[in-house]
Amino acid sequence: MSETLSATDAATSDADLLEQTTIAVRAAGSALRERFGEVVRYQTREELMRALAANDDTALDILRPSLTRLRPDAGWVEDELDGGALPPGEWWVVDPAEGNVNHLHALPEWAVTATLVRENQPVLTVVHLPLTGETYTALAGAGAHLDGRSLHVSQTADLDLSIVATSQARPDEDGKVVQRVGASITAMLTDALVVRTAVPATLHLLNVAAGRIDAFWQFSGARADLLPGALLVTEAGGRISDAEGRPWTPQSESFLAAAPGVHAEAVTTLSR
Repeated sequence: MSETLSATDAATSDADLLEQTTIAVRAAGSALRERFGEVVRYQTREELMRALAANDDTALDILRPSLTRLRPDAGWVEDELDGGALPPGEWWVVDPAEGNVNHLHALPEWAVTATLVRENQPVLTVVHLPLTGETYTALAGAGAHLDGRSLHVSQTADLDLSIVATSQARPDEDGKVVQRVGASITAMLTDALVVRTAVPATLHLLNVAAGRIDAFWQFSGARADLLPGALLVTEAGGRISDAEGRPWTPQSESFLAAAPGVHAEAVTTLSR
């Protein structure tokens, strides 16, 4: 018997893995939901970091053992601000509390995500929104879904009729990146219909995959922010690139996800 899986066997295995990953991510989301409701007060950066870590640890106590059992040999990445290429092999890229600062402020825009990356390509992803109960999933080559329903990006073909969105990658961003973000928002305010700005990135990307908004861009990348949404948008029929229209990788300094009909216009606007 061959030691390598056939393409069919691999797809079946990944589909089963997606189902088990979904169970783990939903369980972690339930634990975080129990901690949600009151605004968490903090007076210093140290107090903020402790509060963020407490949420992360609550979810990771469920995610790490569950996902490690599923793929014992896979590496593990849980730094949501980390970027760049991963070493060869399989890696779990996890954001245990995507939008953690929103959770602390009793805002509803937060989620739990887990993505399996194989040779630097996302293979499957799960994004669970505990407050609504929605679960977004994608499997490479098998489409993107919301609770089992297929997702498709919008058919919009004009940027001036589009809702677009952006997000900041990290709180203490480099000054040049901040200036570039500001300039891009100004350009999009001129060229698009409506511009939304908020964190986290993943929730905007869910909306691109679901056809609710037409494009999302971000300068300065973070793997956990972008990999789940990149796979969801791609599997929903969208286009992924950097802001200049070149192929996107985790090493890229910018990111663009858009419906095919507005991608080229978005590149033009962001490349000014």
